[in-house]
Amino acid sequence: MKRLPIFYSLCAAIFLCFANLAQAITNNPRVELQTDLGTIELVLYADKAPKTVENFLAYVDSGFYDGTIFHRVIPGFMAQGGGFTFDFQEKPTQDPVVNESANGLSNARGTIAMARTSEPDSATSQFFINLVDNSRLDGGADQPGYTVFGKVLLGMSVVQQIAAEPRGQHKAFRDAPNMAVRILKARRKDSEPETATGTGESEQ
Repeated sequence: MKRLPIFYSLCAAIFLCFANLAQAITNNPRVELQTDLGTIELVLYADKAPKTVENFLAYVDSGFYDGTIFHRVIPGFMAQGGGFTFDFQEKPTQDPVVNESANGLSNARGTIAMARTSEPDSATSQFFINLVDNSRLDGGADQPGYTVFGKVLLGMSVVQQIAAEPRGQHKAFRDAPNMAVRILKARRKDSEPETATGTGESEQ
């Protein structure tokens, strides 16, 4: 009988472990971006940037990103997309989302963050994938940064291919690849039990 408390404690610990795992799965949805150059799989940190993830998933679910291009690609910096069609027509967006850059996540290589204007709370649909560690984009106590809300789980090699595409022939979009690199389809996948620590790149 004296061993019963230990047994109950063990059961409680196992239950808590599964509960935490279930919460992690719920909090970290995955999204697949099928592009002209291959597939990029993202894991999103809804626990760290809930409003931003909700906003991004709303665009995914509506089909907004399908057919948009990576219109601003700067090797050694980042690859930005999610706002323009292949003929450089800007798509109408929903209302801006609140800035959540003070969430403890850094603009490390392989992370995905929201693009915005100089106004902190101006991000809508456009996002960028960091090609290198860009901690200068994190902001500080007096200046909000660029909200990191996920990372590339698979397909960083595809992002590198996008960054390697020749650019410069489009006068108004000098940083756009000469041949449009489209997001053919963006869709949700099963949730991924990942934490928001480090870049956790699964593919170089």
